Amino acid sequence: MTEIFDLRGLKCPLPVLRTRKRLANMTGGAELIVETTDPLAVIDITHMCNEDGHALLSTGKTEHGNRFHIRKG
Repeated sequence: MTEIFDLRGLKCPLPVLRTRKRLANMTGGAELIVETTDPLAVIDITHMCNEDGHALLSTGKTEHGNRFHIRKG
């Protein structure tokens, strides 16, 4: 089951920092859906996935922000 991590309302750099911390506590291959409202999260979370070796399976706009589907590397 894919976990949904609601980080709406948080401002940079909190969404990426909390996503990184949450992924650190997950097993390899686990999937996480992150929801944010901070426009900078599009850059920050994409960059974090590239740096940390996670697969960014999809990104998309939601009514109030963005959604990221990540598989832990």
